[in-house]
Amino acid sequence: MSLNNCTAAQIVAKLKKKEISSADAAEFYLGAVRSDNQSEKPLNAVIRIDEDALRKSAAVSDPDSMLAGLPVAVKDNMCIKGRPMQCASAILKGYTAPYTAGAIENLEKNGAVIFGYTNMDEFAMGSSNETGIYGICRNPVNREYIPGGSSGGSASAVAGGLVPAALGSDTGGSIRLPAAVCGITGLKPTYGRVSRYGLTAYGSSLDQIGPLTKSAEDAALLLKAIAGYDMRDATSVKTGVPDFTASLNQSIKKIRIGIPEEYFSSDLNPLIHSEIEKVLHEYKSMGCVCKTISLPSVKYAIPAYYIIACAEASANLARFDGVRYGARNREAKNLQELYYFSRSEGFGTEVQRRILLGTFALSSGYYDAYYKKAQLVRNLVRKDFKTAFNEVDAVIAPILPDPVFKIGDRIDDPVKMMLADIFTTGPNLSGIPAIALPCASDPDGLPVGFQLMGPDFSEPLLLNLAHVYQSEKGLDGWRKR
Repeated sequence: MSLNNCTAAQIVAKLKKKEISSADAAEFYLGAVRSDNQSEKPLNAVIRIDEDALRKSAAVSDPDSMLAGLPVAVKDNMCIKGRPMQCASAILKGYTAPYTAGAIENLEKNGAVIFGYTNMDEFAMGSSNETGIYGICRNPVNREYIPGGSSGGSASAVAGGLVPAALGSDTGGSIRLPAAVCGITGLKPTYGRVSRYGLTAYGSSLDQIGPLTKSAEDAALLLKAIAGYDMRDATSVKTGVPDFTASLNQSIKKIRIGIPEEYFSSDLNPLIHSEIEKVLHEYKSMGCVCKTISLPSVKYAIPAYYIIACAEASANLARFDGVRYGARNREAKNLQELYYFSRSEGFGTEVQRRILLGTFALSSGYYDAYYKKAQLVRNLVRKDFKTAFNEVDAVIAPILPDPVFKIGDRIDDPVKMMLADIFTTGPNLSGIPAIALPCASDPDGLPVGFQLMGPDFSEPLLLNLAHVYQSEKGLDGWRKR
């Protein structure tokens, strides 16, 4: 039995027809992970599996449920009661979650089997999956290249055939960037659509859990399973959960797609610009109307995003001090040393950098100059998108300004690394949904991706636009022939 080329939707169909069992699927993917771990350059995407729990869950799964026993992996920043959860950080070594995240509860209620935890950048801070304690994660298309971050493990695992679907979290592009550069589909839902209860916060006003899958159809299936109001999450929105799969294959004639001139300037790599022009040509041939629009404030999105994200990270991670939470240094002689040594040993370089940036932005004398102004910019970005959606139904944009880079190329250049998020932070600042998918490959065969953004709760439209494109081009249509 091989499930290598199957999408999650196809596996669910097999499970429902009882052509295979959930136990069969679990064993297949366990074998895939073992085989990859024995390869010369393992992907290092799935970092922890409780095989006994997996087999028990698979044995009692309900083939008549929505997901019918489908194995789903989750990023290592989401709680599962009784299991270790580390956020790829030394400071959480030995931590066992006392409760289960709302999104994971919804997965299990709808018949999914939790496969294991995936690699990530430490506390979701990074764009390359090189900053966590589990070591680098690799891109299955070419193992010398990054899989994107911070949800790189989830993307790599799905693209590499180690699991049919996975959850990630997106603070400034952390689902969409890995999906695009690994050649799969990644969806950042509307802020509040999916519960953040049990998700370890990086930037609380920015984070959102979403699916990484082979196709838009799979993403629709997973989103239907995880979405919904959760009273335990103060940011959860009371709105209905539509059948996202029912919106697929609808006509896209006369759908208006906006092309922001700020995203397609001379700074964008000509290859990426050219390939997205071809995507627009495809949409035009299917009846869409494409028009140039302006989002004047997005040029300030990246500095505003990093000020807000780092400020929120500084506040959220203050609790990890060796007293309330986190591994404790045993050699400290007083409280000040305890804080200093515990946090110095527990947090990696990138996390320390962002905590310091955030603390500075929130400090007395600088709050108005940095954090307050960043929030004002955030409001302008959201207003620009709202104005644009009076003219168009969706907005198209690149994911990366340049082709995907090799492992190690930017790890010592934090500014250049941060600029990898230049096109992806807008939806997080404004709370709108966005979906990423590949459209072509660069001269080295690595995926080139694009994203579609829409108004609040427009996931059905975005999923359908992505699905129709993938149906026309094929899921592997981006690969160099």
